[in-house]
Amino acid sequence: MTRGRLLLAAVTTAYLALVGWITLGPQPLDGDGQALLARIVEALAGFPLLARLDVPTVEFAANVAMFAPVGLLFVLLLGRRRWWLAVLVGLVLTCAIEFAQQFLPARVPDPRDLLANGLGAALGAGAGALVPGRAGGSARVRARRRSPPR
Repeated sequence: MTRGRLLLAAVTTAYLALVGWITLGPQPLDGDGQALLARIVEALAGFPLLARLDVPTVEFAANVAMFAPVGLLFVLLLGRRRWWLAVLVGLVLTCAIEFAQQFLPARVPDPRDLLANGLGAALGAGAGALVPGRAGGSARVRARRRSPPR
C-alpha cells in the first residue's frame, strides 16, 4: 500500500470515528442547544430566500453534509468504478447507526436520517466519481497495461 493510500485510509478512519462520536455520543443539542438553533433558524428565516427554513430542514441538511465525505472518501479508497459500493457503505453505516441509537438513552433513531445520510453518501460518491484523476488504478496496473504481451 502506498503512502498516499495509507494516509487516505487513516483520514477515512478518523472521519468515521468522528461520525460515530457525533451520531452515537451524547446528544449535542440538549435543551439549550436546541433553543439556540431554533433562534438562529428563526433569524435566518427573516431573509426572503430562507423564509421556509426550519429546524428539521437544517438537521436534514446537516446529515446530508455529514455523510457526503463518507461517500467521497470511499470512492477514493475503492475507485471510481465502484462508486455504488461507496453508496452502499454509507447506507450500511447509517443503518447501523440508527439501529444502535435505539439502545442509547440519550439518542432517538429517526427514519429521516436514513434518507438524509444515504443522500449525503450518494452525493459524495457522485462527486468522487466525477473528479478527474487517475482512472487506471495503481501504478503497477498501469505499467502492466503498457508492457507488451509476452
